[in-house]
Amino acid sequence: MRLQILGCYAATPRFQTPPSGQVLEAGKHLVLIDCGEGTQMQLRRFKVRFSRIEHIFISHLHGDHFFGLPGLIASFRLLGREKPLHIYGPKGIREAITLLLKLGDSWTNFPLHFHELSSPDSELIFEDASLCVHTLPLDHRIYTNGFLFKLSRGDRKLKIDVAEQLGIEKAYYRKIKQGSDVPDAQGNPIANALLTEPPPPPKGYAYCSDTAFDPGLIPQIKGVDVLYHESTFLQSEAALARKTKHSTAEEAARIARDAGVGRLILGHYSTRYTDLESFRKEAQEHFPGVELAEEGAVFQW
Repeated sequence: MRLQILGCYAATPRFQTPPSGQVLEAGKHLVLIDCGEGTQMQLRRFKVRFSRIEHIFISHLHGDHFFGLPGLIASFRLLGREKPLHIYGPKGIREAITLLLKLGDSWTNFPLHFHELSSPDSELIFEDASLCVHTLPLDHRIYTNGFLFKLSRGDRKLKIDVAEQLGIEKAYYRKIKQGSDVPDAQGNPIANALLTEPPPPPKGYAYCSDTAFDPGLIPQIKGVDVLYHESTFLQSEAALARKTKHSTAEEAARIARDAGVGRLILGHYSTRYTDLESFRKEAQEHFPGVELAEEGAVFQW
């Protein structure tokens, strides 16, 4: 998986503090996660091919997470897009986008599919041979979801030395990796468990945008490789975090620690702060594997 940060700040967009937007390469897909104002400019800046984006996931209908979407859709149209675009977001997103397109007499010349979300519980919203996506219900001022992206489990690992000792033909190797029993050189059936090892656990990424501190998230993201968790405030502004239903860096770290995740990426910083290292330091008191989302930053695993 490869994650690139397009924007990672809260509320009002500014030249050096763009709002939420990310692109995630997962399996054969390049997906866009949230689309704050100016996201398409960031896509161009970091040379992300518009044509590769087929799925867009919007966490909630606050402007710093979706005001860039109408403009991006309009640009797709101007660029002559023909292949479908799928948008996953809260109920109401269809009405918001289609009204703007209608008023501007600029309906798309490509299939535009909305998948509106309203369930208070986690649900599977996308699945194919390489990737599945579940919602992560969050505790914010309006209906909000995070998203859990998981690659499909790969093939089993072939024990080549054992296969060679048993004289198994190479033509069977693909079937073995897929879990099949096969005959040895004498035609005797050999159990797959003798010839393979389990595949590594599928890689995963959990995106938790705007949310109050919510331990209910922990079982849903248990053991995920990478967690992005909003940290709008430092602990010194914990009262403001509670009032606005956001989290502090310390609270994000406690979620990461208790969920046993591999790495924690902090983001969605309030623009009141100029020193992002303060977020890292606060979080590292509770969870060591902390990294900071910054404009253009790339994370791979």
